[in-house]
Amino acid sequence: MQVHDVDLRLLRIFVAIVECGGLSAAETRLNIGRSTISSHLSDLEVRLGVKLCKRGRSGFELTESGRITYQASLELLQQCEAFATTVASAKQQLSGRATIAIIDTLVSDPRCSVANAIAALKAKSTKIQFDINVCEAREVETSVVNGRSLVGIGVSRHQLRGLDYIPLHNEKNFLYCAKSHPLFNCLPTDLEKTLHRAEVITSNYMRDKEIRNDGLNYQNSAIAYHDEGIAHLILSGKFIGYLPEHYAQFWVDKGMFKAIEPHKYHYQIPVMLITSKSNSASPLAKALIKEIKRCHQSDT
Repeated sequence: MQVHDVDLRLLRIFVAIVECGGLSAAETRLNIGRSTISSHLSDLEVRLGVKLCKRGRSGFELTESGRITYQASLELLQQCEAFATTVASAKQQLSGRATIAIIDTLVSDPRCSVANAIAALKAKSTKIQFDINVCEAREVETSVVNGRSLVGIGVSRHQLRGLDYIPLHNEKNFLYCAKSHPLFNCLPTDLEKTLHRAEVITSNYMRDKEIRNDGLNYQNSAIAYHDEGIAHLILSGKFIGYLPEHYAQFWVDKGMFKAIEPHKYHYQIPVMLITSKSNSASPLAKALIKEIKRCHQSDT
């Protein structure tokens, strides 16, 4: 079959569906409704003449044809990006999609250099399309590995082969409770007993569990995949949980959050610039990496 612009758009939608794990989960990334996503997926299946996935009450599952198409789509889209970048390089221009995968809440960290790096690149060229995907920590690495993102900014417990990890700064996390939680105004004599009864939020980030090893009460009665989810659960007054200091400060300043024994319950985790060994040689990738590093050095 001949590949047209509309096919590339449908393939990008299909890749997003697969990486998000279903149509509903892809709504946020694609910024379109589920019914429209379903229609686009059906159009792609008709165009290709194969059934790509099973979808319904039992959930989302790729068919064998879908798995093959997904891998082929990644390769094709990477080649398209490489072509555009190569042509831009021949013209001595910075152009193309500056794709960045990043973990949530870093926008509240004054040391995060993404905004300044974007401003610097925008000043150098008006032919760059900026594409930022805020995602879970493991997805940041996956996005860089498969070429969907030029760079990632996140954390990693186990570094993946084929990626380079450049430390940017350490993020400090404390254990917080909300004003309505018994720990907020707990007497010092009752603190230890109340603390060990408190239910702690389990973060499916899995970015910090091995580091903490704090001996507290993880019942898996509250689970979150992002810092914003942890904040919602803390705000309920029924759970306590770890959050980055820069993110929790908003509620601390309002008297709504309190760090619990901060001298004892805290940990640091390195935030890293994650790049691909194979994709970081393009002019746009080099420029993006250079600006993030330069802006970070000037901000710290």
